[in-house]
Amino acid sequence: MKNQQNYFVNFSRNLVLIAIVLSLAFSNLTVYAQHVHSKIGKEVKKDTKSVSNIREGKIDLKKIDKNKDRKVFQDKMHWNVISDEAGKCPLCKMTLKEVTLQEAKNNLKKNGFKVK
Repeated sequence: MKNQQNYFVNFSRNLVLIAIVLSLAFSNLTVYAQHVHSKIGKEVKKDTKSVSNIREGKIDLKKIDKNKDRKVFQDKMHWNVISDEAGKCPLCKMTLKEVTLQEAKNNLKKNGFKVK
């Protein structure tokens, strides 16, 4: 009978220890998830500056060419990502290639975009 009581006491202690370890693990996981979530929010905010390079609707290349040099920077994978300054595509992170307004217009038309 005494062996059964010792077994039950040891089993109960082990069960309590397991419960403590699991609760600590879940609390750390929650803190980590909150940390990762807060980082994701900052990354999205940081990338919103370059999102303005994603053109939608009827694209006006002359309006994009603010320095009037008749050249823009365009992504060769996402044709509607166009900027008047060198940079990277906010979608695929590829470096934008400098092209003339006529080249950009041809690329857009060939890929189904509307151009002014």
